[in-house]
Amino acid sequence: MLYQTHAQVHLGNIRRNIEAIRTAVGADRKMLIAVKANAYGHGAVEVSRMAQKAGVDWLGVATVPEGMELRQAGIRLPILKLSPLFPEEMEAAFSSDIAIAVCERGNIRAAQDACKALGLRGNVHLKVDTGMGRVGCTPEDAPAIALFIEKNCPNLNVQGVFTHFPVSDEGDPSYTRAQFARFKAVVEAVNEAIGRRVELAHCSNSGAVLAHPEAWLDMVRPGIMIYGHYPDAETPQSIPLQPGMSIATRLSCVKKVSKGTDISYGRTWSAPRDTWVGTIPAGYADGFNRLFSSRGRVLVNGRSCPIIGRVCMDQSMVDLGPDAQDKVGDQVVLMGEQGGLSISCEEWAKVLGTITYEVTCQISPRVSRVYDED
Repeated sequence: MLYQTHAQVHLGNIRRNIEAIRTAVGADRKMLIAVKANAYGHGAVEVSRMAQKAGVDWLGVATVPEGMELRQAGIRLPILKLSPLFPEEMEAAFSSDIAIAVCERGNIRAAQDACKALGLRGNVHLKVDTGMGRVGCTPEDAPAIALFIEKNCPNLNVQGVFTHFPVSDEGDPSYTRAQFARFKAVVEAVNEAIGRRVELAHCSNSGAVLAHPEAWLDMVRPGIMIYGHYPDAETPQSIPLQPGMSIATRLSCVKKVSKGTDISYGRTWSAPRDTWVGTIPAGYADGFNRLFSSRGRVLVNGRSCPIIGRVCMDQSMVDLGPDAQDKVGDQVVLMGEQGGLSISCEEWAKVLGTITYEVTCQISPRVSRVYDED
């Protein structure tokens, strides 16, 4: 390994999370897993290959290139781009057999034109805004838009209708229940308008998979929980999960410093006693956030050691203690387990004042992903 800072992606744990979700929602209900943003930093191609073997039904992406990368890697599962496309993206999407989200007539006409030019029939999923406030048609407009596609777009197939929940992970279920009631009414109205039942009505993200079984419908769309994390501390932990990633590096330098020695940029930390300082080749360019400066910690030879001074772009310093016996080359765990201790992704998120989604998504591409099954 030419760069020692690496992320160990535990495909076996991710597979077990998928299997646990499948057991909970039932074998007859389809499952789409979100592999957008490089599978939340875990590696979209590798995760998708495993998911294909594990019996996942669909994959969800955010961009056309994300879907094309999966196709070029030989992934055959159905893929849905979860947000609207620009007209110039549509031929590439449909020619790669990517289903697309639509929500307004101008965009739908462009999709029809793209499919007609390619001589194929493309699948579209009508996105309805039931309370997220991001993208989607209104519930009132959904039946007419679906009928517009059926009557005026012979090269398009209304395969699905979907919406998204913004607070399904929170303790108060009232908003999500009201959203779901609106969505159920929309699905019934769309089915009536087009004279048939759409193949896939779907709305359940991780929070809803865990807390709202009434909203599972034809397909569920778990995201962060696939990778071993609950979306919020208030979310019921109704399905057991195992972490999909750990991050480690090695000590690159170990030296004794005297009391009063200043460490790193800005001289924000001075040694309160004679001690040993270790340097690790991991910094904010790796996704080891600068907010860890004198606030974060790592595990070294089964001990919890604090980050001292400012995290640099490529390196960080650690107080190993006055009696340290650590040597250059020893393993350092940034996230994961060592010697009976652990540092979780949730701990990172708490220190950084963010969410686990952002933590894993921001692990830099230069941090090698190493894959294991167990």
